[in-house]
Amino acid sequence: MAFKSLLKKIKYGRPIVIVSGLPRSGTSMLMKMLEAGGMETVSDGVRTADDDNPKGYYELERIKKLDKDSDKSWLKPMRGKAVKIVSYFLKYLPESNHYKVVFIERNLEEVIVSQNKMLVNRGKPLDPDGGKGMIRNFESHLWKIKHVVLDKPWFEVLYINHRDILSDPKVAAKKIYRFLDEKLDEAKMAAAVDPKLYRNRR
Repeated sequence: MAFKSLLKKIKYGRPIVIVSGLPRSGTSMLMKMLEAGGMETVSDGVRTADDDNPKGYYELERIKKLDKDSDKSWLKPMRGKAVKIVSYFLKYLPESNHYKVVFIERNLEEVIVSQNKMLVNRGKPLDPDGGKGMIRNFESHLWKIKHVVLDKPWFEVLYINHRDILSDPKVAAKKIYRFLDEKLDEAKMAAAVDPKLYRNRR
């Protein structure tokens, strides 16, 4: 794996670090960890912090056009930086870059609870079946992402569990540090995790 990573670095330069997962799975928390550890993050501040994400969303609006943009050369300057891309858009990333993906996995019932609270806060209707259909859709989507999209040679992936990060931030920070192989401050990464924000539990 290390040799393959070296070959990719020679071919593409530094990787683009992708923080990914389902919406409401903890991707913003991961971005906060990387930022605290000293990695430059890419976001535009259009979506500002609120009660659902009091420490910010770390989003880049242009990512939402990945499925429409024929020219994706604007991604190249992100090499050596971290950007948040929800799992749906990963399949639209071009093979002209090397990507190191930190993919956060979270219990799907907790994801649904978190999404429902956000909908309530925005005055939007909830799924009438309690999210059962959505969970099935998520399971199918995640299978395709892991076994079709992220199996491509231009991706390297670290899967990390949301609950594990919150229960032992130091271990999680070390795993991320070793995977990315960047000059990051593990202690500051771990300290950026706020267990009080784990409000939607199964």
